[in-house]
Amino acid sequence: MPDKLRQAALDYHALPRPGKVCIALSKPMETQYDLSLAYTPGVAEPVKEIATHPEAVYDYTNKSNLVAVITNGTAVLGLGNVGALASKPVMEGKAALFKRFAGIDVFDIEIDCPDPRELVETVARIAPTFGGINLEDIKAPECFFVEAELKRRLTIPVLHDDQQGTAIVVAAALLNALELQGKSLSQVNIVCLGAGAAGIATMTLLHTLGASRARMVLVDREGVIHTERVGLTEQKNSFAATTEKRSLAHAMHDADVFIGVSGPGLLAPDMLLPMAEKPVIFALSNPVPEIMPQEVKRVRPDAILATGRSDFPNQVNNVLCFPYLFRGALDVRASTINEAMQLAAVHAIRLLAKEPVPREVSDAYGNGAVLSFGPDYLLPKPTDPRLRELVSSAVAEAAVQSGVTPPRVVAL
Repeated sequence: MPDKLRQAALDYHALPRPGKVCIALSKPMETQYDLSLAYTPGVAEPVKEIATHPEAVYDYTNKSNLVAVITNGTAVLGLGNVGALASKPVMEGKAALFKRFAGIDVFDIEIDCPDPRELVETVARIAPTFGGINLEDIKAPECFFVEAELKRRLTIPVLHDDQQGTAIVVAAALLNALELQGKSLSQVNIVCLGAGAAGIATMTLLHTLGASRARMVLVDREGVIHTERVGLTEQKNSFAATTEKRSLAHAMHDADVFIGVSGPGLLAPDMLLPMAEKPVIFALSNPVPEIMPQEVKRVRPDAILATGRSDFPNQVNNVLCFPYLFRGALDVRASTINEAMQLAAVHAIRLLAKEPVPREVSDAYGNGAVLSFGPDYLLPKPTDPRLRELVSSAVAEAAVQSGVTPPRVVAL
């Protein structure tokens, strides 16, 4: 990072007061009477109500609008295992995004605990505080166990955003890109470079949406994940391909889609040459993608490209998903975030990209041009005000229809 930008980032976090979030009062506390209601003796009344009727906690506390953003710091951004303490700026940033885009309050919680079983126990014990749990930056394969175990044990929504959040936004963008390229998800050959949390979750969701496992090739740092490899994790083994392909370069032959959730510069320009006509290339490593957009355009001008960066078209950004996924779940007191809710988010995001773009959004992002659905506009922009209403309501409706809300909640 250039020195000027580095210093600006440090100043942003330090001044005028350290950090990016704070706690604010939601009720008056000016008079003795206010204090008697807020604390003793008045606070005893909601305590008694909740003790008798546990669901009343949603009526008398902030549980209905409070999410925990939790990490153990083992896989922070592209920085790796920097530890719980160093992860705090990222978790505060996630809290700020929840508040900015969906009005959701957050406690960021950094747990110094590399052991996944102990991490589950810690999160489970503090879960009564929250209406939902957003897991963040936990390394694979431990993240799969942590999320699955917490979903099994808890009756509030649990999401590992690095898995499902990424997968939902990638899927929405890919469905739109394939439509523009005149291709069907069920018929395309997909190569995914990166077999961690994001890669496994993305391939899983794409399969649910109709992609053929026989047409999927997953590649990690050792090469193609195939049926003859030994020592595979359970998650990698589920995508082991019956193929003679062993390298990324070989896997790219006749591929219609490349999805990179790996590291910088890992996709060489000449690997694009044997891809199928009109390929889709999602180079999502951040801040430096697997291949730079100018290289893609030089070698494959017929490609549709997306990255994880805001300074190129088609940024695949999880903020299009996670605030609204939780907003919808919280609004109907969903007990989980299930497959139906994730699919609802995919389609809501995908379809919004086809709607006319509000002038204020085009002015902010379009550099004078009017944004419209096409090769350089596959996804809505993060500041599109319609995301909150459309995605959240679609998720809430799916939660009700799939039966994961209390009986008294009716369809929106």
